[in-house]
Amino acid sequence: MEAGQLGNTDVAQLNYAVTNSKVLLTHNRADFETLARDYYESGRTHCGIIIAVRRTPHEIVRRLLPVLNSTTADEMENVLRYI
Repeated sequence: MEAGQLGNTDVAQLNYAVTNSKVLLTHNRADFETLARDYYESGRTHCGIIIAVRRTPHEIVRRLLPVLNSTTADEMENVLRYI
């Protein structure tokens, strides 16, 4: 929402994240697993995709903080992570 991407396609969301060197956090497992595979198969890189099960914002943050505190940006490159 902060980035003004609300309502954009999944491809546009990921392109925005890549262009701005951002890890993407999403609930949309099916579409972003496919996009991550497409990136891998075509040799493109992304800064990481974190897929969160739908939970309360507090629970998502609780699950996300250990990842953020223990993983470098380089370690997230081309990684698809589930929390």
